[in-house]
Amino acid sequence: MFQFSYDEIVEDGQADARLREGQALDRALDMLEAARLRGADSREAIDALFFLRRLWTIFLDDIAEPGNGLPDALKAQLVSIGMWVLREIEDIRARRSQNFEGLIEINAIIREGLN
Repeated sequence: MFQFSYDEIVEDGQADARLREGQALDRALDMLEAARLRGADSREAIDALFFLRRLWTIFLDDIAEPGNGLPDALKAQLVSIGMWVLREIEDIRARRSQNFEGLIEINAIIREGLN
């Protein structure tokens, strides 16, 4: 029978979480690219913005959890980015912006940071 240390189990759990986060960001990026091509009034844009808003709400909720082990400085940066993403989403939804490129760029950077 195999025995694993607590640290190995936690490390595997964190690796799995990063993998799932990366997959979710990959999906968001694909959806944002389709939205960029089709325009802010398209069904693709509605779906992409809804998905991205839900994703960043989950990220922000996770960051706020007391057990989140990220360094405080990184948490603060991610909260700032998350708030920007949510504002951009609202601006696109309200037709004040069409900044899909900015959303794609920042989410791609976050995605790369998970590796």
